[in-house]
Amino acid sequence: MTTESKDLREQVRSRYAAAALAVVGPDAQGSSTSCCGPDAADDSMALDGAFGAGLYATDEVEGLPAEALAASLGCGNPMAVASLQPGDRVLDLGSGGGIDVLLSARRVGPTGRAYGLDMTEEMLALARSNAEKAGATNVDFLKGEIEAIPLPAASIDVVISNCVVNLSTDKPAVLAEMFRVLVPGGRIGISDVVAEDDVSPAERAERGSYVGCIAGALSRSEYLEGLDAAGFVDAQVEFTHEAAPGLHGAIIQAVKP
Repeated sequence: MTTESKDLREQVRSRYAAAALAVVGPDAQGSSTSCCGPDAADDSMALDGAFGAGLYATDEVEGLPAEALAASLGCGNPMAVASLQPGDRVLDLGSGGGIDVLLSARRVGPTGRAYGLDMTEEMLALARSNAEKAGATNVDFLKGEIEAIPLPAASIDVVISNCVVNLSTDKPAVLAEMFRVLVPGGRIGISDVVAEDDVSPAERAERGSYVGCIAGALSRSEYLEGLDAAGFVDAQVEFTHEAAPGLHGAIIQAVKP
């Protein structure tokens, strides 16, 4: 890993650690410090409503701990396309405060399992606390990096993620790891920030920071090419809402043959 990549990863880790501590701090009062989006430093061009818990339906998150909602920093709702079934084993990459893991646990039921993977100790502590408050017993939170998932090959039915792949400095490794851990016929249903094809990497950097989920975004064509190179089929990238000029929250789906 280059020095620049290490620096970017540390910036991401520090920002998300601060966000977790802001949720549980003595003055938190249920509010969050955003990583992605309009509250992130130097990301004033990001649009209100493009990130956070407001992207979930009210009835969908009913009963979840307030801290799980406050720590929701994503750009979409992967539950909308994950099509989780009872008994599924689901993995959330960059699980943060655990909102998508807890929602997944509800859907897969007692015969299924929901795993959350995060590299930030503070977020893992918050997620485990939220799982305990929610009474979720079919969940596991793992420490690790999404470029090297600490799970065996062919052990997961569905991989989800919410605005995290764009933060990786080695996206081909992330896509390859998703493919590795999925069973044949397994699928991905992830939310991410994706650029229009005519927006250059330099223009992405002008419109938002790396830790703000903008500068590191892939274009739609780059995403589709990366999924194909990893071995996925039936890949789709669907824009859902604008996150910054020329960049969108998007749903990405694909299948492991």
